[in-house]
Amino acid sequence: MTDPLTEGQEPDEREQLRASLAAAARSSAFGIVTPGERPTPQALWAAVGGVRGVIESLLPGFLFLVVFTITQDVAPSVLIPAGVAVLFVVIRAVTRSPVLPAVVGLIGIALSAGLALFTGRAEENFVLGFIINAVWLVALLVSLVVRRPLVGVIAGLLTGDHGWRADAAKRTVLTVTTWLWVGLFSLRLGVQVPLYLAEQAAALAATKLVMGVPLYAALLWVTWLMVRSVYVRRAA
Repeated sequence: MTDPLTEGQEPDEREQLRASLAAAARSSAFGIVTPGERPTPQALWAAVGGVRGVIESLLPGFLFLVVFTITQDVAPSVLIPAGVAVLFVVIRAVTRSPVLPAVVGLIGIALSAGLALFTGRAEENFVLGFIINAVWLVALLVSLVVRRPLVGVIAGLLTGDHGWRADAAKRTVLTVTTWLWVGLFSLRLGVQVPLYLAEQAAALAATKLVMGVPLYAALLWVTWLMVRSVYVRRAA
């Protein structure tokens, strides 16, 4: 026999979960521009973290490329970027800025550096990035297989539009944009993994810089425009 109290709690629990997911979506890069709003260069700049975020994202990789190209030595190539990442955390703490982004970056750099130092191979510094890209790729593909494309799920959470799958135009555009993100992560792995297998650490570092923030920002802008087009048209 079903407990009436339990039945009454289930909708509340679903709403709480939905609210938590919506809050997470709003704090993501996609949440900078709500579907239907016009994206701006300022919003794109904010989505990639502004000046500080771009520096924190690009500088460690750039330092690895420069130091490894000059020295061909694993230790300084991974330890100098790790030291810079520690400095980023300290600066954020001193200026009372949000510390979590820098801490997350430091953890990733430290794990990658530890793996490279343990194996003595500079290429191992990029393995964690492969794993992260592969996880995103699998998550996107699974969302497409179950016919709930991830970009559509995020857009629905941001707008409260939980019936977007019943709208053919929205479903098509949100599916296409999800496939574009599949293409991004597939392209990264398709280009970078062969360089890893060929032990081309410097070329791997260079391609990671090019295919990191710049490519991410370009695709984010395209995603905003495509999603906005269908939401504005439907609203009209």
